[in-house]
Amino acid sequence: MSCRDCTRTDLLRRAVAEAGRGLPEIEPGMPLPAGTGMTRRDFVSRTAGLALAVYGGSALSRFALDDGIAAAAAGQPANQKVLVSVFLAGGIDSLSVLFPAGDPLYYSLRPNIAVGQTQGTPFAEDSRLRWHPTAGGLSTLHSEGKVSVVPAIGYSNSDQSHFTSRHYWEVGATDRGLRTGWLGRYLDRVGTIDNPLQGLSFDTTLQPALATVKMPVATLLAADQYTFAPPGLTAHPLEASMFQEAANIGAAHAVSSDAGLATAGKAALASHHLAAGLGAFAYGFKTPVPYPSSTDPFPHRMAGLAAMIAAGLPLRVATITSPGHFDTHATQATAFNSGLQLTSDTLLAFQRDLESRGVADRVLVHVWSEFGRRGGENASAGTDHGSAGIGFLIGTRLKGQQLGSFPGVTGGLDGSGNLRSTADYRGVYASILEQWLDADANSILPGGAGFQRYSLLK
Repeated sequence: MSCRDCTRTDLLRRAVAEAGRGLPEIEPGMPLPAGTGMTRRDFVSRTAGLALAVYGGSALSRFALDDGIAAAAAGQPANQKVLVSVFLAGGIDSLSVLFPAGDPLYYSLRPNIAVGQTQGTPFAEDSRLRWHPTAGGLSTLHSEGKVSVVPAIGYSNSDQSHFTSRHYWEVGATDRGLRTGWLGRYLDRVGTIDNPLQGLSFDTTLQPALATVKMPVATLLAADQYTFAPPGLTAHPLEASMFQEAANIGAAHAVSSDAGLATAGKAALASHHLAAGLGAFAYGFKTPVPYPSSTDPFPHRMAGLAAMIAAGLPLRVATITSPGHFDTHATQATAFNSGLQLTSDTLLAFQRDLESRGVADRVLVHVWSEFGRRGGENASAGTDHGSAGIGFLIGTRLKGQQLGSFPGVTGGLDGSGNLRSTADYRGVYASILEQWLDADANSILPGGAGFQRYSLLK
């Protein structure tokens, strides 16, 4: 059962994605979502099949869309790193994901909803903790050294409002007036003006963390909507020959002394390169590993994302929302268990997919939620808004070591019964920017120099 604050937060962000259509009423003191006012344009590629909602990028024209993406793909380094941001909506209960089975106070505070003391698997880095039984995928990856857990992440003086706290996480600062996302500011420094795939939100709406000032970013429902082939048509027997001949003509003109012919030739070559990479998507795509079966689009979107990365598409950062809703004010176990099970199993499948395709070393997954839950249960067999929550980094390049400490329930709760944070989310952001994305975190995160860095990579 979600609270009104959480529902309105989601509605407001959807309104941002429909820029120009107005926003729901915003109460005094509430921050406008990042990205408010960004121009949205719907593109259907002239190569018949690419459907993108593109935000920003005023220099991007309908006729440059394919060429820009193709040129970015052709010029992309083979080892281009990708960051995938997975949002756990609603404020997930960290004290259930990794529950303190060794702390008697936990069972006193949660007489009805505490996880059984012997359930799940032990957390190797802290003998007080065990993984929730539905988090088996995360537990497996952690045992392989591919997960770094942040067991008590947040910020000082937590707002405990979905709207404000999520805004803070999205913009990378406790600043109600900031209108750009932390990943959007990164793209403004390293991106290109004609490649909207550099920041891709797998959704019907733009994730505010991607909100930029200069560079185009995009939303896409799923990877199999990105293709050079007309939807619903079977392969034409001459299709490959036509693309190859266009590339041959392009190669002949790419070295022309005429600037116009040379530009056209290079564009043809780049488009051929992109079309070749998109072969897996022309009539759907296949995965080398099974994903969970679900009516929720999350597994399908994650499978498609792995295929896009393997195809060499010019992605830098991608955002996606996990299944389920973790604003569990009542009857927590039902919604929590199903959402965490599908999320955890899909993340395991995604990692196995990347490994099978040989691209796992290029990808880092960042899993986050806007806050955690109160230490004690409420009268509705649920938990109310808390402070510190839980976060994860997933990847083969990680050290796989815990970031920050777990403060415990006994001695680790504040006067309101909330878990105290031991790691600031901006310190984790700064570490990701500097060590994974090779960016200057201090120029992207306001006050970035003041936050502790964590050693992430081997």
